[in-house]
Amino acid sequence: MNQKGGCGKTTTAINLSACLAEMGYRVLLVDLDPQAHASLNLGVDTHKLRKSIYHVLSRPDVPLHEIIHDTYSENLKIAPSNSFLSSALVDLVNRVGREEILKNRLGPARAGFDYIFIDCPPSLNILTINALAASDGLLIPVQVQYFSLEGMNDLFTTVDLVKSTLNPGLSIMGIVPTLFDKRTKLSRIMLDALKDYFKGQLLNTVISLSSTLAEAPIYRKPIILYCPNSKGAHDYRSLAEEITQNER
Repeated sequence: MNQKGGCGKTTTAINLSACLAEMGYRVLLVDLDPQAHASLNLGVDTHKLRKSIYHVLSRPDVPLHEIIHDTYSENLKIAPSNSFLSSALVDLVNRVGREEILKNRLGPARAGFDYIFIDCPPSLNILTINALAASDGLLIPVQVQYFSLEGMNDLFTTVDLVKSTLNPGLSIMGIVPTLFDKRTKLSRIMLDALKDYFKGQLLNTVISLSSTLAEAPIYRKPIILYCPNSKGAHDYRSLAEEITQNER
């Protein structure tokens, strides 16, 4: 997650999920962003959805398994979103235990998947808090660009608050540098600055700026399907490898 838009949050959620599925892991991607870009990019027609993650959060009678959709890969499933999810910001305000609804609804699904990723909205709200309360670890994409650290202190403050009140087991899996352009001096300087700022939290894998990564969503495909031999595909396969190795 990242509270700053345009950092590669959804791109990372989609492509990391796809790469782990390619490696044979059973993966569920939960789209918790009302923009529903993850759902769209994995082939879900969000306008035709009868039920979505919104219904799971707002209606106790709708279990998660009822909304899970297949994708191009038998190893990758998605719990889709659509614009109705914006209503949850209002609907959940007066619910008792509203911060842990997603955690409770995800519980029965955990045994069926090796990895469950949640694509958060690019803002701090009740949906984001639900994601943090439900998660074991936090993966944070950060642009290798000027102003990339803007808002990070607020994010870490929120994480500390959630750890102290809702989810003491929450940890930071790592911080992923994205949109790196090795041709520019600024990108190289900023990557060094990120390494210094985040110390041991920055992952080794760097996601480079890539035209094919930008094009893949147009065709509703993850990068490993759209352009399997591209730099972007290589980067996300490397990220998937690093994530799995760090857990061993």
